[in-house]
Amino acid sequence: MSLVRVTCTLPADILKAADRLAKRLDRSRSWVVAEALRRYVSQAGEPAPSARAVREVAAPPYVAPAPGLGEQRLAQLEADLRLTPEQRVREAEEIVEMAFRLHRPPRARQVLAFATYEDYLAWKRRDVLW
Repeated sequence: MSLVRVTCTLPADILKAADRLAKRLDRSRSWVVAEALRRYVSQAGEPAPSARAVREVAAPPYVAPAPGLGEQRLAQLEADLRLTPEQRVREAEEIVEMAFRLHRPPRARQVLAFATYEDYLAWKRRDVLW
């Protein structure tokens, strides 16, 4: 006999009670539901269902993730907050510069003319960043 995954809609209070029972028995939610159905079918006079175990982890896989950020993101934010505002701005500029260098589309060949050398230098500084 094979295992089959099913989806059903339950009242919230019944699901909470099933989850509490699963935790108390150190079983999965699937085991609790399968056992309840097995007992109900047996009491209704149906042939005895298979006693095959439900193979799911004991830890509840259906628990919603905790609201907020994950551990790694929180650690990164705490490290960033230890920096001074100036250091944060400089790191952000470095990341933007690196991203543009890595992902900049190839430029078509072009002829450029500048009125002054300072205009050229200003363009060059902008070009390095973008």
